[in-house]
Amino acid sequence: MTTLQSVRRRRAVAVAGAVSAGLLVLSACDKPTPVSTLTVGSDSVNAEATCYEEGKVLKAQDLAKCLKEKDIKSITVDPDETVRFGVDPEIADEGWTILMNGQPLTDSSKKTYRTIPGSVFFNAQYGAQGDSTLVSIREGETEATGLWNFKLKKDS
Repeated sequence: MTTLQSVRRRRAVAVAGAVSAGLLVLSACDKPTPVSTLTVGSDSVNAEATCYEEGKVLKAQDLAKCLKEKDIKSITVDPDETVRFGVDPEIADEGWTILMNGQPLTDSSKKTYRTIPGSVFFNAQYGAQGDSTLVSIREGETEATGLWNFKLKKDS
């Protein structure tokens, strides 16, 4: 009986050690940011935040840097298609706005899904220039707490 108890005790200690080591490793990892997704027809692209401070307000200079980020996921858009925007509920709960070239295109929303005609993103009336447009999702109703960037390329 003592040998059986000893084996059980060693197993319990080993399991506790493995769990502790696993938690230690996980605590050293960065927590992934909420995700936003753009869909055009049957194509979609999603991204984690370009800038995100877990609910803290982003400084204006940090936000400006984030809007100039070069490593941005892109999607091709036929102007006759609809562009669908989807955000994680975490983003929706804080309110979110669609920006085009850094300027608000929509009012803030708390929905997880919105649609906009593709032609808007290439229309000079809305500030578009050329055959590609920077579209961002800004988390926060009044002040930005996160930013997700996408490049929309015009399909000719």
